[in-house]
Amino acid sequence: MTARARKVRSTASERRNLLKGLGFISPWIIGFLVLTLYPICASLYYSFCDYKVTAPPHWVGIRNYVELFTDQDYFLPSLKNTAFLFIELPISLVLSIALALLLNQKLRGMALFRTLYYLPSVVPTVASSILWLWLLNPQYGLVNKTLEMLHIPTTPWLQSPIWSKPAFILLDLWTIGGGMVIYLAALQGVPRHLYEAADLDGASAWRKTWHITLPSISPVIFFNAVLGIIGTFQYFTQSFLITSPVGGPANSTLFYALYLYQNAFNYFRMGYAAAMAWVLFVLTLLATLVVFKSSARWVYYEGEAR
Repeated sequence: MTARARKVRSTASERRNLLKGLGFISPWIIGFLVLTLYPICASLYYSFCDYKVTAPPHWVGIRNYVELFTDQDYFLPSLKNTAFLFIELPISLVLSIALALLLNQKLRGMALFRTLYYLPSVVPTVASSILWLWLLNPQYGLVNKTLEMLHIPTTPWLQSPIWSKPAFILLDLWTIGGGMVIYLAALQGVPRHLYEAADLDGASAWRKTWHITLPSISPVIFFNAVLGIIGTFQYFTQSFLITSPVGGPANSTLFYALYLYQNAFNYFRMGYAAAMAWVLFVLTLLATLVVFKSSARWVYYEGEAR
């Protein structure tokens, strides 16, 4: 067989393998094109249109975006409310790591405590939201009743524009067990010989934590930080379920995703909502890029050159 014939046969075989491969992944390709790529492209187009769903979209250029950033009654407050929730991110990271360090000790009954701390994170969001709605009730809620027993002034919580957002932070901190389990798994992978070398040098427990434990689990901290940023920008379910009217009181819990939902499905301003979605995408992307850019300074990967 000549070289040319072998080349033609090889090319035909490669083409058949390519067609077989495309055939096997065609369900995913079709699903991606129809359910992901098309909606993304359509939402970008609709963001430049006046689209009421029941009527064809009408091109209006950047009017939706101009209206967004000049809306001081709803859009800008929703941004501020969402930005306030970022206070929770460092608090949850610190508490999750602290719990993981405590529950990583070799003590009897530690499995029970790990289970107790993890259980709230597997409770459905709807159930936990209703539970905290009862707990934070200003008249008969368990939180205020406990404060009364301790002779501490009670708080209206979800009925107060000042305390409503801290109430949501308190609600979310109840479910830090999910992050704790991830950190706990990461702690199992910290090389023991590093602690042994530190013991020989007389390092204190704090120095071992700061110079060995935290750098070793920094990739996991980075991972949870990125997920926390994305999740905070998309904060929706708890406010939608708990507040009445939705976003109240005085729009203090009108978070960005909730206002986007209202425009899309309550007011049927799909074009305006699509513009909000793309602004949300850009804000999330920028915040994530900042974290990625800073990660070179504080995230340590074992074996990489420094």
